[in-house]
Amino acid sequence: MQFINPEQVLAPQGGYSNSVVSGDLIFVAGQVGVDAQMKFTGSAGMADQTRQTLANIEAILKAAHAGLEDVVSATVFVSDFAAYKEFDRVWTECFGAHRPARATVRAELVLPQLLVEIQVIARRPANAEHA
Repeated sequence: MQFINPEQVLAPQGGYSNSVVSGDLIFVAGQVGVDAQMKFTGSAGMADQTRQTLANIEAILKAAHAGLEDVVSATVFVSDFAAYKEFDRVWTECFGAHRPARATVRAELVLPQLLVEIQVIARRPANAEHA
């Protein structure tokens, strides 16, 4: 098992890792729309938080020699379903034609300013380096 906590994303804020690699599977812990300094980028609205969250996930996957195209499943937590369409628009921009399985749940997040949290499971490509 390998634990991945790249410097480009917020360090874990408790007893967990940003990502665990087991075999060819990459389990990414719930990521939110803040940068490594715990600051919001842009307007801090749903679109900006979704972009930052997916950028964090992409950085973690890159450190594990994978990318968004390798995501097989995602669980998305949104605090306000009124902004769901905005979330889904950015998700579709970032994932393009790739359509991983996804569940979306309305939930109260750890901080009231947070609008979205995403956790994913990805499969490392066959040609990826292994640690």
